[in-house]
Amino acid sequence: MNKLTKAEEQVMQYLWTIEKGFLKDILEHFPEPKPHTNTVSTILKILMEKGFVDYTTFGRQHEYFALVSKESYSGRSIKSLVRNYFEGSYKNAVSFLVEKNEISVEDLEKLLDELKNKD
Repeated sequence: MNKLTKAEEQVMQYLWTIEKGFLKDILEHFPEPKPHTNTVSTILKILMEKGFVDYTTFGRQHEYFALVSKESYSGRSIKSLVRNYFEGSYKNAVSFLVEKNEISVEDLEKLLDELKNKD
């Protein structure tokens, strides 16, 4: 799966939120100052070429929808992050987050309890 640029990922985040929508629907989610319509249209075209997005035609308009789920992309991104920056070790990644105070030991313990009781 191809990686997304920040701009492509931003468009995908909005598309994942609305599930499907026309260009105007996607533009509504951008904060001010909103990007130009042509900019977002170009990003959508690139996302289609990368296999992330497709559309259904209604007259002269396209209703866009994601071909890749947020969960699938997130999972692959995390795997790539762990592989490239933490020697493939999730333990190293979690230790890093605790050391940098991104997650507290208490939150980590709660998460472990939730995972243990998931059965």
